[in-house]
Amino acid sequence: MQQLDWTILILTLLFIVFYGVWKTKGSKNVNDYILGNNETPWYTVGISVMATQASAITFLSTPGQAFNDGMGFVQFYFGLPIAMVIICYTFIPIYHKLKVYTAYEYLEQRFDLKTRSLAALLFLFQRGLGTGLTIYAPAIILSSILGWDLTQMNIAIGTLVIIYTFTGGTKAVNVTQKQQMFIIMSGMFIAFYLIISYLPEEVTFSNALQIAGANDKMNIIDFSINPESRYTFWSGITGGLFLALSYFGTDQSQVQRYLSGKSIRESQMGLVFNGLMKVPMQFFILLTGVMVYVFFQFQTLPINFNPNSKKTIETSIYAAEYKSLEEKLIVVSEEKKQVTLDYANQLNIDRENQVLKSRIMALAEKEKGIRDEAKVLIGKADKKDKTSDADYVFIHFIINYLPRGFIGLLLAVILCAAMSSTASGLSSLASTTVIDIYKRNVKGEKSEKHFVNASKLFTLAWGIIAILFACIGTLFENLIQLVNIIGSIFYGTVLGIFLVGFYIKYVKAQAIFWGAVVSQITIFFIYYYAIHIYPSGDEKLGYLWLNFIGAILTIVLSVLFQYILPKKETEILA
Repeated sequence: MQQLDWTILILTLLFIVFYGVWKTKGSKNVNDYILGNNETPWYTVGISVMATQASAITFLSTPGQAFNDGMGFVQFYFGLPIAMVIICYTFIPIYHKLKVYTAYEYLEQRFDLKTRSLAALLFLFQRGLGTGLTIYAPAIILSSILGWDLTQMNIAIGTLVIIYTFTGGTKAVNVTQKQQMFIIMSGMFIAFYLIISYLPEEVTFSNALQIAGANDKMNIIDFSINPESRYTFWSGITGGLFLALSYFGTDQSQVQRYLSGKSIRESQMGLVFNGLMKVPMQFFILLTGVMVYVFFQFQTLPINFNPNSKKTIETSIYAAEYKSLEEKLIVVSEEKKQVTLDYANQLNIDRENQVLKSRIMALAEKEKGIRDEAKVLIGKADKKDKTSDADYVFIHFIINYLPRGFIGLLLAVILCAAMSSTASGLSSLASTTVIDIYKRNVKGEKSEKHFVNASKLFTLAWGIIAILFACIGTLFENLIQLVNIIGSIFYGTVLGIFLVGFYIKYVKAQAIFWGAVVSQITIFFIYYYAIHIYPSGDEKLGYLWLNFIGAILTIVLSVLFQYILPKKETEILA
């Protein structure tokens, strides 16, 4: 980090904070603070929805995911456009008609208070974890690479977000996310251009794609019907669809974004914009990771990108064995570099050489085997180290290969992404706590100003909780997967409650409540026995299916309980 990098980074972050405070200070009532007084145009709604989902984890972990596993992760998003259409025509009109502040208010009107409270508490639990993780993820990676203190990083990121979210509420989140998305996408396009420009002269972009294909990184769609595979076309349009329906349709961090729209049409247009742009954006981020992989075909490939793991192994009894693996990898990488160059030259002259392509695939397998052996040694040296070096791939490239000035810009991209998703999380946690919990239990008549102040205090409280969670959190596996796993455990049940409320009118409060409780407990057991106890890659069930199973189970159980549970007198009269 040179002075220019520091200047760009600090000025960018300060601009975001002060712009958010300046544009949105002085909320007069709850509607203004929570829904931005319903003045948000469709394009701001769309950008805000995208920015809420696109956390720092997206821009740190997704390129590493593609580096290791290729483009297949994009299938995760295949159900999203379909979900946007369903939400536009079902969820949004109902929410606007009822003039709700949170999605869970609808559940009390449709069922009862305990069902509303159950859904709200499930949201608060999983979103509280997720918001802490959006702070912790970039903090631990940046602190490892740059040598910054982890706790100070957690506090710094969380405090910057709290300042403008506390001051301006939803309006502050919306206006800052426009600036953040501009910075984020500008930085990613610059990074992509630089990666391509760093490739050898004889390697064109077309050649780079074919080199990636020869290394098994361009398998975008998998039509196999295998529940153990994490990412297939079928898991994307079923489990991914149900995850998207639940996240965008029932998660207050997203619902609050489009409830702030000027009208039903503006909210719908914002979600359609997100549906059209989200898959291409994720495709581009994954392709950036694949191009980083191609770049490292012509550079010295680190045996592990995580500097903490390297420090651990070098002071352990496995240091000599690890060093031997490093030397083997250098030999394989040098041979692969020459074979890949020969392959690129053949592509320029004629067409792909199948012998060279087969040789590249064999060397890639050998390379992967050596790196996997290194991971085993790291696990032996530190049994608590469950981190994936995939999370460090992109930041390693940024720090070691980008020109000065661009490092500060890309770090600003990562921190802006962290701030945008964290701000949405804090705003939604505060609004749900105030509207669904606090307001329902506070005694006596309270003024609008009272609830605005309560929203601000809960924003501050959740911000502190998120920072504390980030400070004591533990990193597991690949970050982008962890966030989605946490969501998948809870989202299916919550979505099932809403789907029953919208479409199955004869199911009443008692049946849906107990159906949801039993469903959530069942999902915990399925997750533990089919996913958690197995090493990564050996799970008996892809985690995306939890969304589908949770939603269907909640629906089926609620219908069943409607017939077998004793009817309350109010339900009989209804």
